[in-house]
Amino acid sequence: MRRLVTSLAATAVTAAATIALAAPAQAVPADKQQVLASWTQTSASSYNTWLAARNNQGAWTAYEFDWSTDYCSSSPDNPFGFPFQTACARHDFGYRNHKAMGIFDANKARIDSAFYEDLKRVCSAYSGATKTSCDGTAWTYYQAVKVLG
Repeated sequence: MRRLVTSLAATAVTAAATIALAAPAQAVPADKQQVLASWTQTSASSYNTWLAARNNQGAWTAYEFDWSTDYCSSSPDNPFGFPFQTACARHDFGYRNHKAMGIFDANKARIDSAFYEDLKRVCSAYSGATKTSCDGTAWTYYQAVKVLG
């Protein structure tokens, strides 16, 4: 009896392994490019939708997005105390994922513009000379990615 149980168990394990190997891999959803485009627009709603997805990456696993970031690269993430880090993360997201899909060149200008709009939204929280300083810093960051990005 013991040999029969062992034999049946081995057969079940072999069958399960065969089924697992034969199962087709999950395909990346067909709308990946549309989702990516919607998350890299210049609008605040595009930014907010991307941020919600970033905070719930597990729900987007099937899309195989690259969420990695080095934030503002070799520039300060929060220059002069201005919190640019998340805008830099979205910019990285746009660059990395458009490059991975082979559609970067056609989208670079929009991704860079979205970055600038994100930075200006950060600056809108300030007033007076502080806002002027933030806006100037945002312009500098934008020019850097536009030229060197």
